[in-house]
Amino acid sequence: MNNKTALVTGGNRGLGRAIALGLAEAGSDVVIIGRDEEKNQQVVNEISQLGRKATSYSTDLRNIPSIEEMVERVERTFGPIDILVNNAGISTTQFAFDVTEEEWDKVMGLNVKSLFFCSQTVAKHMKTRGQGKIINVSSVVGAVGDVGISPYTASKAAVINLTKSLSLEWARYGIHVNAIGPAYIETDMNREELENEKIRNKIISKTPLRRLGQPQEIIGAVVLLASDASSFITGQTIYVDGGWLAQ
Repeated sequence: MNNKTALVTGGNRGLGRAIALGLAEAGSDVVIIGRDEEKNQQVVNEISQLGRKATSYSTDLRNIPSIEEMVERVERTFGPIDILVNNAGISTTQFAFDVTEEEWDKVMGLNVKSLFFCSQTVAKHMKTRGQGKIINVSSVVGAVGDVGISPYTASKAAVINLTKSLSLEWARYGIHVNAIGPAYIETDMNREELENEKIRNKIISKTPLRRLGQPQEIIGAVVLLASDASSFITGQTIYVDGGWLAQ
């Protein structure tokens, strides 16, 4: 992966930060997309310390013209995007009876709509070069569902099938589209929820490895899918779930 350029959405914290640093350690230069410019720069500095080039953009991923402008700028000033990691996402914790239209649209807008249009925009450039790697971040709950997060589970199920459909359409252009499906990983996004001992113990009891995952534990799957080692893999979701789906 030396001298490849990776673009990571939501790359300034949690899973995104771990992915960005993991790709840099594997030899890639990295573009961070995130709304918090201070956090963006912190990750850019960490990547630079690893000896790789890095830059960041604060982009509204719910706005398609903003996505298009950002991708054009990256391709023009930083270099061709070889690897796209669609990691940006949000959740809402509510029972289905209490979910509002606004909350539903917010989750689906970032987790599915922006993922699709980021993929579409970047893939148009990859098509002209005859190669590219797109990695979508789904979730184990996109495969089996869970209580209290129905918009999130619906969005992550959509990501799994969208990954399959895009892989079928774009295989002829040398573009590989795959996904990873983490189980519960300790990040800033869910830290408050996981501090609830009842919730934490419930999750751990449902995980055969009897613990939560850590952000760095998804790096191996991402690097595999981003590298030439996965040259005959497309349309797949690799679950990094501590055995959750084996039950």
